[in-house]
Amino acid sequence: MNPQRRQLLQAGAASLLAAPLFVRHARAADVPRFALGVASGQPRADRLVLWTRLTGIDLPPSVPVQWELSHDEAFTDIVARGTETAEAAWAHSVHAEPSALGPGRWYWYRFSALGQRSPAGRTRTAPADDAAATLQFAIASCQRWDHGHYAAWRHMATQPLDLVMFLGDYIYEYPSPPDALRRVDGPLLRTLAQYRERYAQYKSDEALQAAHAAFPWLVIWDDHEVENDHSRERGQTLSGAAFQALRAAAYQAWWEHMPVAKAMRPTFSPAGPSLRLYDRFHWGRLARIHALDDRQYRDPHACPPLLRPGGSQVIMAVDCAELQDPQRSLLGFEQERWLAEGWDLQRPWNLLAQQTLMARLSRQAVTGPNTGEFWTDGWDGYAPSRTRLLGAVAERRVPNMVVLGGDVHAHYVADLKLDFDDPKSPVLASEFCGTSISSHGPSQKQVNQRLRLNPHVHHGRGDQRGYIGFTLDERALQATLMVVDRPNDATSPVRADVRFAVEAGRPGPQRA
Repeated sequence: MNPQRRQLLQAGAASLLAAPLFVRHARAADVPRFALGVASGQPRADRLVLWTRLTGIDLPPSVPVQWELSHDEAFTDIVARGTETAEAAWAHSVHAEPSALGPGRWYWYRFSALGQRSPAGRTRTAPADDAAATLQFAIASCQRWDHGHYAAWRHMATQPLDLVMFLGDYIYEYPSPPDALRRVDGPLLRTLAQYRERYAQYKSDEALQAAHAAFPWLVIWDDHEVENDHSRERGQTLSGAAFQALRAAAYQAWWEHMPVAKAMRPTFSPAGPSLRLYDRFHWGRLARIHALDDRQYRDPHACPPLLRPGGSQVIMAVDCAELQDPQRSLLGFEQERWLAEGWDLQRPWNLLAQQTLMARLSRQAVTGPNTGEFWTDGWDGYAPSRTRLLGAVAERRVPNMVVLGGDVHAHYVADLKLDFDDPKSPVLASEFCGTSISSHGPSQKQVNQRLRLNPHVHHGRGDQRGYIGFTLDERALQATLMVVDRPNDATSPVRADVRFAVEAGRPGPQRA
């Protein structure tokens, strides 16, 4: 290098280091600062949440991030703007909360920081509480990175939806096997830094980013955001203080990467981490949406496997009296009371967004009391808790209750009853449990056997990946089960497989 060129480079470096920190980073135009995209969520009639996270090396400890909300995609009619501080302590995540918005309106939003501007996202508010409304929405869950591509998200992003409900297992904590379709970075998750890296890798997917940017989301978690089949106090491999530390790291990383309110930021105490997740949302005078948390407060699994601190198993009812213990709860008794007291008796529809299959799904014939074979991680592992929930629905005559779930990597459509053994027991509610976005499911041979043993379940497919799309009005709920033709192909077509409908005033799904 000649002396003159060396002097020029040294002078440039000196001036860069002498400049304010913000300016120094603003000049790093080749470092993408919004590589994880944008998202929005928790829409209410007058407010919602906008999300992004700054990326790139050498970020300052705190960075001012500007946001704008506009009536139009060109941002010529801006209705709100503000500045949030992205802090290293919270992974430089941004949770902006514009308020005093118009009900039932679509908006466009974007962020800017460090000399760069994010992609634009589209979102909307819920209709006013007293407004007539319709709702087009989808449910999705279980998007294990190394099991398949996200063709389902790519398709969903093109649909005319108002809302997405994500019902859990946004990430998986496992490392990838050597022969994985696309491998995740890092080992079994154990630290906050590792959880953050896993979320960042998942959110790097363009199809997932497109679905986040297309419409607002309601998000709840399930087990893999922490550890497989965990309960409030123990995981599958950890318990005590070690599990509480793991849960604290997982809760923080989840909050940092989800479009949820700042008030939901997790708190930590000697008793363990806490994040209030369950909540209610209204969609005009059409529906009340109850979003539940079936992980944080649940009692430990009944009859856990030997040589493990916790986790689930499939067990014969005759071998596990705990399955019928009324003192055990999937939701925790405080959340159970909150739900029982909060059913909407005025709006035509009550939608229950929760994590897993609620209908009984015995693996063996049920021939009388204390018979059958059940998976202890789902509602079958907490049958008295399910009975209390459905009993409250019957007692209060809750109109048109529809349970929405995921977790089990299979499409299921079912009737919900207080007595699954009595053909004359009235149907109280309808259930749609969506299959996974990409996670592998059970064999169809297993699913077919379960369908024969559980006649209240009308449809089951474990060999399909996809999601469920819905159209809701005062008269009926229309459900379309969407399936991916080639789960290992990111560009695979996605098609409608089967349709069901629930008529207002007539519980139970019917083929459409």
